[in-house]
Amino acid sequence: MGKSLIEIAKSVIQTETDSVLLLKDRIDKNFEETCLTLKRCAGKVVLIGIGKSGHIAKKISSTLASTGTPSFYLHPGEAGHGDLGMIAENDVVMMISYSGEADEIISLLPGMKRMNVPLISLTGNSKSSIALSSDFHLDVSVEKEACPNNLAPTSSTTVALVMGDAIAISLMTANNFTPDDFAMSHPSGSLGRRLLTLVSSIMKSGEEIPMVSKDTLLLDSLLVMSEKALGMVLIAENEKLVGIFTDGDLRRALESNIDFQKLVIEDVMTKDCKSIEPQEPALKAIQLMKEHSINSFPVVDSNNKIVGAINMNTLIQAKLI
Repeated sequence: MGKSLIEIAKSVIQTETDSVLLLKDRIDKNFEETCLTLKRCAGKVVLIGIGKSGHIAKKISSTLASTGTPSFYLHPGEAGHGDLGMIAENDVVMMISYSGEADEIISLLPGMKRMNVPLISLTGNSKSSIALSSDFHLDVSVEKEACPNNLAPTSSTTVALVMGDAIAISLMTANNFTPDDFAMSHPSGSLGRRLLTLVSSIMKSGEEIPMVSKDTLLLDSLLVMSEKALGMVLIAENEKLVGIFTDGDLRRALESNIDFQKLVIEDVMTKDCKSIEPQEPALKAIQLMKEHSINSFPVVDSNNKIVGAINMNTLIQAKLI
């Protein structure tokens, strides 16, 4: 009886894992020089590959571009019919071909050599035409494919992809690429929204702010808090923040059996409360909420004047959490 599907799947994973682990011993001075060449690139990193290697080239190019290294993918077939002109003198070319003998890429070598751009290759054969024509060659050879016939690109494409990730993340770190930089290239992603969305664009403002003066009766303050439905009421003196009263404060007040008829909000408010300024990224509000275990924030300007309010539900509605 043959292997079960589970056994086959586990064997594939083990074969590809073993192939990837062999890469560690190939991260050497040559790899470092390759990365430094890419780091010095004043133009773009052009990825070229055909077939399955073309798909890997596209992924590596995308990863480079999203982590701070400008890059694009160039199809070798199109390059041979005019698109080679997309490569500029300040670019670096990275070619991917497991055999190192892809005719579509080999036909481009004379033209790229005349452009005098640095050529990097990822192949499984260091003596191949593409490897020998390169300024830098990275070995992505594997002992065997995960395919039982040793034909379908499986382990080899995985290894090439991992080598590409190693290059991209090494460059990302060397270039001090920050989360803010990442957000700029991912404006539609959740992190991009968190970092690029400012508190001012999502906060409640004007008549929506639950705000009372410090001599307001506690009962009247609770009516304002209920009406504005932000789980808090802000206490102001000459429009400047002096305190906050939240749902949590209300629960604690109920447990202490205080006289709601006589007290004013100043008697029960929390002084020295946390606040945030409108020009801060929404991500900071999320971090402060988690750090201090709070759900609501007053928004104040540099003079401590109340200009808005924000709570957890505001962030949820903005799809930031």
